[in-house]
Amino acid sequence: MQNRPMDGESLGPQSDPMETFEHLVRAEFTPKNTFLNTAANALLPARTVTALEGAARLRAEGGPLDPLYDDVEASRAAYARLAGVPVERVAVGATVTLYTGLIAASLRPGAEVITVENDFASVLNPFHVRGDLTVRAVPLERLAESVGPETALVAFSAVQSADGRIADLPALREAAREHGARTYVDFSQAIGWLPVEAGAFDYSVTIVYKWLLGPHGGAFLTVPEDFGDLVPVQAGWAAAEEPWNSCYGPVAELARSARRFDVSPALFTYAGLRSSLELVEEIGVGAVHAHDVALADRFRAGLVARGHGPVDSPGSAIVSVPGLGRLQPELSRAGLALSDRAGHLRASFHLYNTPADVDRLLEALPG
Repeated sequence: MQNRPMDGESLGPQSDPMETFEHLVRAEFTPKNTFLNTAANALLPARTVTALEGAARLRAEGGPLDPLYDDVEASRAAYARLAGVPVERVAVGATVTLYTGLIAASLRPGAEVITVENDFASVLNPFHVRGDLTVRAVPLERLAESVGPETALVAFSAVQSADGRIADLPALREAAREHGARTYVDFSQAIGWLPVEAGAFDYSVTIVYKWLLGPHGGAFLTVPEDFGDLVPVQAGWAAAEEPWNSCYGPVAELARSARRFDVSPALFTYAGLRSSLELVEEIGVGAVHAHDVALADRFRAGLVARGHGPVDSPGSAIVSVPGLGRLQPELSRAGLALSDRAGHLRASFHLYNTPADVDRLLEALPG
């Protein structure tokens, strides 16, 4: 797609931004239900489905795979733009857990890791599995004040999966800097609707099948220019400076960029993801943020009017209602896709949702 606007740019001098936004969304998404579940997984754009079909045909017909590897690099570059970092700082992988494990492996025995109570397991469990680290879980609102001189790493989600609460990213960055601690941020529930600056943190990670509208099977890691404390214990041929000359025997030279933390990519995933990221960039994260948060605010106001108290998560595209998670199966049968998370009914709003979706959900709730 040529000449698409970057985030923060206009959609064109002759076009109405709202009309362009709605036109793109209508062209790309055709849900058969009221889909309010992006925090679990997003709808795939039509262009992404077309790209996936093309990748499958290429494999079926025995064509060269070079175009699919080109898709990996194009996806890496697009993610770097969205994350606000040079492409040399972005590694391509498969899961958050893979990269959390890489970071956990880099810590000295006994190192203190500060985490958030009830954060997503992929951000936490590898630190616990080590067995020789001091892992402390604190409430999200006390995370910055809990960082001290003994803290080696602060590991947390920018937006909490269970309830949509947003971490105070500037406060955490400053607290870690003051005490010389590293930071590891999971942007899985943020990037794509919330503007982020991954370069403000040592390490960050995201999977691609939520707010980035991609297929399952992809993840990105960002690292400092000097790679921080990370040892590429996962490195194979894909992490080499010359991958195709490094398929046999020990890798002679690791990549001089964050590619040293790559794993062999799921080619179909990145073939589709390239198209998804083009759409996100074409619309712009700023426009998506305004749209998503406006819908979430409409839902919050409607909940209060009906006597329900949502979890306090101002400015978030995710809204959770304590005690109503039990309604999820009934709502699903009525054509409303949501999640039951930690007993909360969780609704998450993205660019393909409308005020009518919000109102339909409100009408289906008791009260």
